[in-house]
Amino acid sequence: MWPEEGAMRRSEEAKRWFSEAEWDLETARILHESRRYNSCAFLCQQAAEKSAKALLYSVGESPYGHSVLQLLQRFAEACGKDISDVRSFAAELDRHYIPARYPNAMPSGSPHENYDQEVSQRALQYAEGILNYVRRQLT
Repeated sequence: MWPEEGAMRRSEEAKRWFSEAEWDLETARILHESRRYNSCAFLCQQAAEKSAKALLYSVGESPYGHSVLQLLQRFAEACGKDISDVRSFAAELDRHYIPARYPNAMPSGSPHENYDQEVSQRALQYAEGILNYVRRQLT
């Protein structure tokens, strides 16, 4: 394989992952409007995770793991990029990976009973911030 062929494949894979991240974010907006707040928060985490994986694909790094913060940190280390603008967004979205879905992750009640409009709206804002950051890095 020629070096430019590898770069082209990485770029295409990054685009596929980022496209899916955008799809997840749009689905999260639909869930928010439908008052499915816990599912919205989880899909926001997924959108941010997939967009961070797109960054790693774009630079030839392995995109393993589910922590948005750790994925972004690996990208930053690999490329010397600053992620300080989105670090707190990533940390907040990581908190929704398990509790937004599983009742036993909550002290009582179910995830859909413990999530509200405010948390859902904040998750949307944070995911949008991360996708905007990733979009800038990919272009």
